[in-house]
Amino acid sequence: MNFLFLSNTILFHGTREQEIREMLSCLGGHEKKYKKDDIILHTGDAVTEIGLVESGSVNIVVNFYWGNSNIFGHIGKGEIFAQNYAAIPGRELSCDIVAAEDTEVLFLNMHKLLTTCQNGCVHHQRLIHNLLRISAMNSLHLSTRMMHIAPKSIRDRLLSYLSEQAIENGSSHFTIPFSRQQLADYLSVDRSALSNELSKMQKDGLISYRKNEFTLHEDAVIYE
Repeated sequence: MNFLFLSNTILFHGTREQEIREMLSCLGGHEKKYKKDDIILHTGDAVTEIGLVESGSVNIVVNFYWGNSNIFGHIGKGEIFAQNYAAIPGRELSCDIVAAEDTEVLFLNMHKLLTTCQNGCVHHQRLIHNLLRISAMNSLHLSTRMMHIAPKSIRDRLLSYLSEQAIENGSSHFTIPFSRQQLADYLSVDRSALSNELSKMQKDGLISYRKNEFTLHEDAVIYE
């Protein structure tokens, strides 16, 4: 287990490596590895643990009654998932948590995380503070996605998402965490229509791209 890595995650922010080592037994910490496309948690599961992505990444996938699905979010290395459900005993997942690539996850018992242990562990309050901070950040991410899918046209949705990615990466050249199908799902559009629009945007000089690497051209005319 990479305790140095864990100490640099948002959940364990402000906690030293040795402190984390001591805390994991109190928190019921255990690791599991998954292959790409493995379902980590299923729709309908009642979860008691949160997952922290130690390597790889996962997608939050919403499945509809008619068989189609939609990627609702992406959880990268160092981020956590299932915390909202684990905080409500008996609450069933309304989505699948799927490995987007080969992934390793550290699971922690939510009840133990929120309850100060009797062993004199002084670090729980810091973890609770960090967990609240993460919840606030996730709420902002949800608001951001709603902003991306609010426009009616695919181009406007792409412009919104790619602009946000450029700002987040601090550069007009960046790599997005989605494949074409995943990006189409995230923006709630058809994959073929998305690919066609990307080609048009490149032809119009707005962007350049290769697979999931994008460059935005600042001097391009977005609307004529």
